[in-house]
Amino acid sequence: MFTGLSAFPLTPLDDDMLDERSFTGLIERLVAARVDSITALGSTGSYAYLTQAERARVARLAVEHAAGIPVIVGVGALRTSQVLANISYAEEAGAAGVLLAPMTYQPLTADDVFELFRTVTEYTELPVIVYDNPGTTHFSFTTDLYARIAQLPGIVSIKIPGVPADRAQAEAHVESIRTAIPDHVTIGISGDASAATGLAAGCETWYSVIGGTLPDLAQGITRAVTGPDVEAALAESERLAPLWSLFQEFGGSLRVVAAIAEELDLVPPRCLPLPIQGLGRQQRGRVAEVMRELDLRD
Repeated sequence: MFTGLSAFPLTPLDDDMLDERSFTGLIERLVAARVDSITALGSTGSYAYLTQAERARVARLAVEHAAGIPVIVGVGALRTSQVLANISYAEEAGAAGVLLAPMTYQPLTADDVFELFRTVTEYTELPVIVYDNPGTTHFSFTTDLYARIAQLPGIVSIKIPGVPADRAQAEAHVESIRTAIPDHVTIGISGDASAATGLAAGCETWYSVIGGTLPDLAQGITRAVTGPDVEAALAESERLAPLWSLFQEFGGSLRVVAAIAEELDLVPPRCLPLPIQGLGRQQRGRVAEVMRELDLRD
């Protein structure tokens, strides 16, 4: 469950309300691609913008439509009590694990974050994934903190940010983490542009943004790396450089992936939670052009 491709779907909104039909359609798309797991309510799923009731509903819909594929549910929140409430909703929904990012308003210390994970692992028997996403949470883990948290019972995986582009440097980075944490804790790569390199360098899981909308594409790269054809996977990731460049140009992956999903009529127009406006007309034109260039349409 904590290896292979874990796909992160959008949580589409329509007129500021959860679009259940579009969301379940995305989940069914992931089922058809036979992803290894589905992570609902990750950053791609806009978890921080949803109410607890909306998050509970999303968790239930994801599990109900996953056709037995394990569903991991993001539970991050600003207060520990809110995190625990989200975990309870995930448990009730039948989630197979939880993903926890240490959300911040006031800056958090390493001790703050450790105590959050300690409290969570004492509260639930569900497996817990450590979510290191400094671009959204503004908290950066150290390898020492990885090691400290990974000793807690119930910690099963660490989702790290992107690795260096140089393969040797990526291998050294992943190995430095691997030697610091228990063998049973998997290392997962995020940052789609470096996913193939991260998997080739020893990461066991791809926690994938693009996999939530274009699962066959992400599945092909994952299977090639974990199978006999690492070089083909690296070449395919290189072919997708125009897509990764859009992520950088437009301030991250969320707006681009939403525009792709909208272009494919998988979600309603302007599906992101306000005040996030999504991409403008010219930017959407760029996305559509790259989709044609890379043959990203179904």
